[in-house]
Amino acid sequence: MRVFMQTQAVGADAPRYYQIVLQQDLLGGWTLFREWGQQGRHRASSKSEVFLERDAALLAFERARDAQIGRGFRIMFSQGFEGPR
Repeated sequence: MRVFMQTQAVGADAPRYYQIVLQQDLLGGWTLFREWGQQGRHRASSKSEVFLERDAALLAFERARDAQIGRGFRIMFSQGFEGPR
């Protein structure tokens, strides 16, 4: 599952982005990757978390997505599920 979000550009500043990816690893666990930064910049920040259960990973994915929507990000692209809930 993947969702890509971004904010609207403010003045001359490029929009910020936030990407969340949830994927299953080879051992049956789940890894949640997050990446964020400003469009067009070479530096970005990232974080990854590992979960043993799909439900816990999915809950973390949804919480991360909802937190960013609450901060003004809009979903630009989603893949692997029906879309925002």
